[in-house]
Amino acid sequence: MTEDIHQVFRMDNGVLAFRFTATVSDRASLAPRERLGTPARLKLWLLAAEFDVADVSSTDLEDAVELREAIYRIGSAIAAGEKPDSGDVRTLNAVAAAGHAKAALQHEHAGWHLTETAPVKDALGVLATSAIHILGGPDRSRVKNCEGPGCAGLFLDTSRGANRRWCSMNTCGNKVKKSRLAVS
Repeated sequence: MTEDIHQVFRMDNGVLAFRFTATVSDRASLAPRERLGTPARLKLWLLAAEFDVADVSSTDLEDAVELREAIYRIGSAIAAGEKPDSGDVRTLNAVAAAGHAKAALQHEHAGWHLTETAPVKDALGVLATSAIHILGGPDRSRVKNCEGPGCAGLFLDTSRGANRRWCSMNTCGNKVKKSRLAVS
């Protein structure tokens, strides 16, 4: 894989599950951009997220996209103060239950031991569990959709006043501020 991970994927979200949902960019625009179009791209993202997988199949990609979209829809519903779709919740719970990854300390860093038989399923289980902890935990009222033009990405608002508007000041926040300066 010769692609630069940081040019292909946004890895700056503090919530692993929301980092995964950012594999679709410009969700609120007329032309959302899919970044997991092939099994090789999913493998690249998993490696960037520090999941060591040797191979990714087309079925793995379909499962990953289904999980990603369920997480996104649940997060967006919570951000809007609505009840998440029960089918999405079932998908999230089933994927979390199917994974068998074990947390491990490796070279002084937290990591994951994935099974040899189903490493992608295990990694997806970790992503689903990450989503469950945020979407069902005490900070669920701080889940928001980015207000940046075209973005709508999920983020956890950790600001003191819970008044953050953008998924990242370095991307969407700067775009908004630059556009305001151009108009002035």
